[in-house]
Amino acid sequence: MSPRSRLPRRLLPALLGLVTLTSAAGFWAPATAQGTGTGSGVRVGFTFGGISTVGLTLEYYDDQRSVDLTFGTWSFRDLSVSAAVKQYFGAGDLHPFVGGGLWLVAAHPSGERTGFAAVLHAPIGLDWRASGNHFLGATVNVNRALGVRRTDPDDEMPLNKRLVPLPGLYYRWRR
Repeated sequence: MSPRSRLPRRLLPALLGLVTLTSAAGFWAPATAQGTGTGSGVRVGFTFGGISTVGLTLEYYDDQRSVDLTFGTWSFRDLSVSAAVKQYFGAGDLHPFVGGGLWLVAAHPSGERTGFAAVLHAPIGLDWRASGNHFLGATVNVNRALGVRRTDPDDEMPLNKRLVPLPGLYYRWRR
């Protein structure tokens, strides 16, 4: 077995350790502390990397939980749409989070049929209140393909079942 095929087995224990660590941080923090502020509300912002090169994000939060919707593109010839539920942990201005959701991608290269992909993704990261209503964050989206319709109808390659980590950064503003 090549080192490349063993990567998911090596990555999984590290991810489980990170999830355990961020969960433990939540047990030591007061229940009213959260990554997005007190109460509930909306944050809007921009993403760079992760599930698209650039994207717009809308996050509805309530206490330490949120629903995150992201619309983005890789090359301006495709559209990425992601919905994820996230759980924030800890107190103060820096909050780890974990989540899970679905990422859908549609691409239409010129001269070929439209391709689609459905991907299960798990965002893991840190959210930092930089000042007032301004937030910066770093995330690793761990992805696994669920289904694909390739742009080339003759391409019958099997679906890649590996976990694929995609790092990203974001800026959000709380309204």
